[in-house]
Amino acid sequence: MNFSTAIPTFVITLREGVEAALVVGIVLALLKKAKQSQLNSWVYAGVGVGIIVSALIGVLFSVIIQALGAVNPQYTSVVEPALEGIFGVLAIGMLSWMLIWMTKQAKFMKATVEGSVTEALTQNSHAGWGVFTLILIAVVREGFETVLFVAANFQQGFMPALGAIVGLVAATGIGVLLFKWGVKINIRQFFQVMGILLVLIVAGLVVSALKHFDQSLANLALSSRATESLCLYYEHFTKVHSCILGPMIWNTSKILPDGQFPGIILKALFGYREHLYLVQAVGYVVFLLTVGGIYFRSLSGNSPASRNNIQVARKPN
Repeated sequence: MNFSTAIPTFVITLREGVEAALVVGIVLALLKKAKQSQLNSWVYAGVGVGIIVSALIGVLFSVIIQALGAVNPQYTSVVEPALEGIFGVLAIGMLSWMLIWMTKQAKFMKATVEGSVTEALTQNSHAGWGVFTLILIAVVREGFETVLFVAANFQQGFMPALGAIVGLVAATGIGVLLFKWGVKINIRQFFQVMGILLVLIVAGLVVSALKHFDQSLANLALSSRATESLCLYYEHFTKVHSCILGPMIWNTSKILPDGQFPGIILKALFGYREHLYLVQAVGYVVFLLTVGGIYFRSLSGNSPASRNNIQVARKPN
């Protein structure tokens, strides 16, 4: 059983889940401060419905994938890797946007949530629905990004989903420690470490997505003479070749195979591959220089959940 495939989804869900837990904790603290704790049930309902909606989105994606693959079984070997590549691109875009946007907007997180709760409380009879909607959106936003990542790796079986579940449980535990028991955790350092891991994981997803597209086009090219010209590059004298990724720039399968420890861990966390092609290497470096560069430059002081966010939860009435 390959537990390494659960590591990336665990990291992503843990980070996303803690962000959602911070929103939930801040809302509960504000409701307590405003003597509106009777609305807490709407908060918990928003969390529960958000998790259910995220799970249903995952099931829907799974059904779509299976349905498209069953349309013409002859092209299953073409459709499945193509879908993995498409979901990979969507996950790369969503996770990159979340990482950069949340880092830049983190210092306004408490003020934004407080403003939304205050606005909801002024609506009297609709206050519960306003709080419910705020929490629902926060949870579904984080859950959707995780679902996209799992969909981009659906051939890896149940392990990515298991990693997401464990990450969600861990994030819930951190939320309880922070807001229920008042345990002091350096949230800033936590998000910085998780963010760096996420940059590397998504960079690895760039490599995987390119390989999926290459595999799909290669299988399509081999299916008939009419499509064989789709492959722009093909090395006839090697057992391992690419269709659109260009020549192989390294082969470390005998030194550090990515299917065995520790290569399998490096693959899960840092995008390591025993076979790497030119286009994959370029994509990996470009991603690190652009998205990674923007994130690393934003680390100075704009991390999610400043200490003020945590202190709000501990203020007495």
